[in-house]
Amino acid sequence: MISSNDFRTGTSIELDGSVWRVVEFLHVKPGKGAAFVRTKLKNVQSGSVVERTFRAGETVPQAILEKSVMQHTYRDGEQYVFMDMETYDEAQLSAEQIGTQVKYLKEEMEVTVLRWNGQVLEVDLPNSVVLEVTETDPGVKGDTATGGTKPAKVETGAQVMVPLFISIGERIKIDTRNDSYLGRE
Repeated sequence: MISSNDFRTGTSIELDGSVWRVVEFLHVKPGKGAAFVRTKLKNVQSGSVVERTFRAGETVPQAILEKSVMQHTYRDGEQYVFMDMETYDEAQLSAEQIGTQVKYLKEEMEVTVLRWNGQVLEVDLPNSVVLEVTETDPGVKGDTATGGTKPAKVETGAQVMVPLFISIGERIKIDTRNDSYLGRE
């Protein structure tokens, strides 16, 4: 159990049978009446956001989340197979469980898996990945770093906007959080 006075941004709590993460919180002490905590909560499973008010000192169950490092070993049809790096147990996850970052997932990549009651909540890839360009328009002499961008397809099938001078076969660094080009490797 955690007191509403101890809420911080990122704190995970259990409400109505699901996990909620505190996005914003504000302790309010009105001149008249009891103090309270106004919060903005995000449902980890569905992504919906709600505003909720708690009495000061009210206790709610804290969500016990398990975080483990797993390595993507191979793809089995529509399932992605991961191996726990500590216990060597295998787990199969679908593309829906992994989320939008599945487009940057390649074999032998280590990811962080967040679970609650055995259910996968989030799969976090590294902030940046290095991938090889497999398709893009050819570069033309005179293309510069500040000249503009063009679409490029990388080895995992994801499409990223890259500078005009990038060509097929080059390894580039991509920010997985916002799909942006970071540089050559």
